[in-house]
Amino acid sequence: MRAGLANNHPAPKLPRKEPRREDDRVLTLGCRLNIAESEMIAAHLRACHHRADDRPIAVVNTCAVTRQAERQARQSIRRLHRDNPDMRIVVTGCAAQIDAASWQDLPGVWTTIANDRKTQAATWARLLEGKIPTARTPRRAADARTRASVQIQNGCDHRCTFCIIPAGRGPARSRPVRDIISEVYDLADQGVAEIVFTGVDLTSYGQDLPGTPRLGQLVGRCLREVPHLPRLRLSSLDPAAIDEHLWDVLAREPRLMPHWHLSMQAGEDLTLKRMKRRHRQTDLVALVARARRVRPKIVFGADLIAGFPTETDAMFAQTAKLVRDLGLVFLHVFPYSPRPGTPAARMPQVPPQIVKQRAQTLRTLGEVALGAHLRSKDDTHEQVLVETPKTARAPDFTPVRLMAPAIPGTLIRVRLQAGQDHALVATATTAATTQEV
Repeated sequence: MRAGLANNHPAPKLPRKEPRREDDRVLTLGCRLNIAESEMIAAHLRACHHRADDRPIAVVNTCAVTRQAERQARQSIRRLHRDNPDMRIVVTGCAAQIDAASWQDLPGVWTTIANDRKTQAATWARLLEGKIPTARTPRRAADARTRASVQIQNGCDHRCTFCIIPAGRGPARSRPVRDIISEVYDLADQGVAEIVFTGVDLTSYGQDLPGTPRLGQLVGRCLREVPHLPRLRLSSLDPAAIDEHLWDVLAREPRLMPHWHLSMQAGEDLTLKRMKRRHRQTDLVALVARARRVRPKIVFGADLIAGFPTETDAMFAQTAKLVRDLGLVFLHVFPYSPRPGTPAARMPQVPPQIVKQRAQTLRTLGEVALGAHLRSKDDTHEQVLVETPKTARAPDFTPVRLMAPAIPGTLIRVRLQAGQDHALVATATTAATTQEV
């Protein structure tokens, strides 16, 4: 299961994300990979002037991870059609890939586009006004978010019993190292201060490429060959597949941000086994301990599924205890949602009210952990990346509210104070040009 981070990052206490607009005609639900792909779609739409036969067009990039995500997408489509009946709505993403026919029946939907075609210039050129595509993908412009997501791989070869994503994304496929570094270099040239590597199964990167480069090798090479990139961040990591090269980069390279988001899902061994996950409780404990030895300031987030089928109170209690013991700060909590066609959907289900209660318990644990984390940062100095004139992010992903306006995209050194509303409060002291972690 994926994790989303948002401004692209969601507020720490909210597991639910509202649809996100990449521009005025692209609506995105779901993971950071969807966000990166929507940025590419938006560039193609700009090249084709957003219109089809002089009618406005909207693209809804769907997610299939939960029923709630699908419901939000359907609500968004109905709202778009209600507000503008002449609009032609194009639906793409994992939900549309899995069941295209059900989306075609919605009012206002013009067509659906498969996941493997949605980022191709030719797809949108043919669809919109019969335009001939340019030879290369339109350059992605730096924007006010100050960061950009770069897709390094797609698809997944694992078959977790709760997950429908392989049906929407297909097998694991990695982008060539040179293509990735070229895109990162281009974005850094435009002034993007932070790049986020994203994919469906990030730690599987390179296994299908000549020479089988690993994720850590890609990260290290990217940082060497793009010296003007201030920050590189990773999205969700599989705890069972972190390679030794990545451990080495974490220890020696301060531009790799000290924030790892783990695709953990549960903290009890029988639940993990029934999920068909490849890690166990002891693996999580060892991973977190090792990371803190090599990078003492590292902060962890995690994906967690509440109320997985067959989960008893005692099994859930072990997951909750591990969350506390590991000091996980940024939790993405998903109430279990049965997906038709997955093995978990055929297992004995936990009653919905208990699922809801367990999800709330985990969210409360996350809020308590975040509060403790904010207090630990009180009266410290750090370099933060300004996202909007009044907000920023610390290297460890902590949200920061700025007392004085600052220029988005700049790195400034600030004094931090524990604040309210799940964020630190900062007073800017001096502009900074190098990353300090």
